Amino acid sequence: MNSLTQASEQNSIVEAAAGIRAEANIGRLLQDAGKLKPQDMERVLKLQQEQNLRFGEAAQKLGLVTEADIQQALSTQFEYPTIPAAEASLSPELTAATAPYSKEAEALRTVRSELLLRWFNEGRKTLAIGSARADEGSSYLAANLAVLFAQMGRKVLLIDANMRQPRQQVIFNLGNGMGLSDILAERVPSVQVRTVKPFQTLTVLPAGSPPPNPAELLARPSFGALLAGLETSYDIILIDTAPAQLSSDFQLIAARAGGMLIATRRNVSRLSPLAELKDKIAFAGAQVVGAVVLD
Repeated sequence: MNSLTQASEQNSIVEAAAGIRAEANIGRLLQDAGKLKPQDMERVLKLQQEQNLRFGEAAQKLGLVTEADIQQALSTQFEYPTIPAAEASLSPELTAATAPYSKEAEALRTVRSELLLRWFNEGRKTLAIGSARADEGSSYLAANLAVLFAQMGRKVLLIDANMRQPRQQVIFNLGNGMGLSDILAERVPSVQVRTVKPFQTLTVLPAGSPPPNPAELLARPSFGALLAGLETSYDIILIDTAPAQLSSDFQLIAARAGGMLIATRRNVSRLSPLAELKDKIAFAGAQVVGAVVLD
């Protein structure tokens, strides 16, 4: 037997062993999740051998698990954190976490890729996300992008700087508490961030106590100093801003971040307010990184 044939056979043995380990891991993960009982394993393995199926396919064919169960097990195996919709305490708006294989989540991944290539590839870490109107989905976009970057293993901070109509504490089910406004008003001694399980690399800084003077707080030098300090601890910082129809807060945030991604909504957004928003971002000395059309 020549060395080439030996190498080929050895590779086949290694690949087969790796496949067996992967199948065993799926079975163990499904057991750990309470989807399979120990006595089910024998039935699945028997059908798998008889019909030359993957473990998950055999378990599904026997009616023991669902496609969602398999996807959840694979997500765990590949360290890709997601949350089954039925078990989520998070808002259903968080598509990237609760429906990661949906058409909507895939479209958002395209946006993530564009941002990695066009914005975060040159040493930039911070990006503001805003809209012209309150019903155009900027908070939805910011929250889902934060999850998507965390799923890549990036250390992500999502700041809710919309102190007029904050949404992130609702989307991530954080409850009321201290946050950005309290830090800028020097009401707390340290930054109040919340880790979002199971996304261990994702933290959220809520808007905090409703202040009477959001614009004045954001105009303080301490806001810029806060962002500069946070950039040393995070790979990516996304800032959810108040819509332009409510205030000029977004300009202060865009100026600090250097750029803004605009959320628009199909059959809702109008050209004139968007053009005005673009001009105001440019006037603040920031860059319009792009616009995302949401359904």
